[in-house]
Amino acid sequence: MRARESKRISFAVDETSDVPLWVQLRNRIAYLISSGYLEPGDALPTVRALASEASINYNTVNKAYLGLKSDGLIESTPGRGTIVSSGIASEDDAQFQQIDRILQECIASCRDLGLSFEDIQRRMNAKLASLKGTRE
Repeated sequence: MRARESKRISFAVDETSDVPLWVQLRNRIAYLISSGYLEPGDALPTVRALASEASINYNTVNKAYLGLKSDGLIESTPGRGTIVSSGIASEDDAQFQQIDRILQECIASCRDLGLSFEDIQRRMNAKLASLKGTRE
């Protein structure tokens, strides 16, 4: 299988998080794969290129890639690069199903309290902004 051109991977470090940087990166790439943004056969940036672009250590990116490889999400071929593995789940991924259930329960609880969908969205946006440390 020939790898498609590398798509841009945006990654912002959350320095306030207790989650190690390599895990943050691994989770971001895993999300991009399971959401369908990165598809089977898509090329990933080289470790050096992603480290340079994200301004993080080469070894951090390498550790994230090794984790993704051991999870079967990516595969590497010496001299040919790293690509998204074929035969992986996308939107049906168990983690997304769990997240959707949690969100659905949260929205249902908010509706039970009398909030409109617009009110729920405003409150969610405000909460997300405060968790990021900024106000929208």
